[in-house]
Amino acid sequence: MITTRQAAVHDLDKLATLFDLYRVFYKKDSDKESVKEFLKDRIENNESVIFIAEDEDKTLSGFVQLYPLFSSTRMQRLWLLNDLYVLASSRGKGISVLLIDKAKEHCKLSKGCGLMLETAKSNVIGNQLYPRTSFELDTDHNYYFWEA
Repeated sequence: MITTRQAAVHDLDKLATLFDLYRVFYKKDSDKESVKEFLKDRIENNESVIFIAEDEDKTLSGFVQLYPLFSSTRMQRLWLLNDLYVLASSRGKGISVLLIDKAKEHCKLSKGCGLMLETAKSNVIGNQLYPRTSFELDTDHNYYFWEA
């Protein structure tokens, strides 16, 4: 049985391993120590909320990371679902849906007005998953990015 809960500092070793695999998936170099420090800073400084999926043996199989934003027009908190990852060996078991549901629950509990995310057009799995979990594709707005 898979359960979800908020990650804490004591989860850093296991979480860093997962997060490093996530980064490698996105063609970044493996760097577990820097990953661990990055996650530690996010958790300790309350700069993000991370939920993990684990089995009865406390083995982590996935995570979702949310960053807080604000909607000026709604005058409410808005959450950016920035990272979602499930181990390849654990895919197809509904873990992504469990993590998304946990993110939605957190949004409601924090009185947020919603979750937003972006994914590449080439992400076939994600582009099938998100509509199944009630996310709506925004075709009314353009997405721009400036890189420093």
